[in-house]
Amino acid sequence: MNKTELVASIAEKAGIAKKDAEKALAAFIDTVATELKDGGKIQLVGFGTFEVRERAARTGVNPKTGASIAIAASKNPVFKAGKALKDSIK
Repeated sequence: MNKTELVASIAEKAGIAKKDAEKALAAFIDTVATELKDGGKIQLVGFGTFEVRERAARTGVNPKTGASIAIAASKNPVFKAGKALKDSIK
C-alpha cells in the first residue's frame, strides 16, 4: 500500500473527504517526526511505540577491500509493534 492508497482507505473508513484524510495523515507524520527529533517517544496503546534509539560508534569492515572502517554513532527512529497489533496479524 502506498500513501495514496492509505489516504483513500482512511477517508473511506472515517467517512471523510480524501483531502481531509491527507491533511490528517500529514499532521500525524509531522507530529511523530517532530517529537522524535526532540528526543521524545510516542506510545499508542495497542498499536505500538515510536522512539529514537542511539547506536554506538563501532568498527566495520569494507567487504571489497577487507580494510577496517570507523562507523560513527547515530540515532535511528524505530517502531515497536504493540501486543494488540501483533495479535491481530496472527
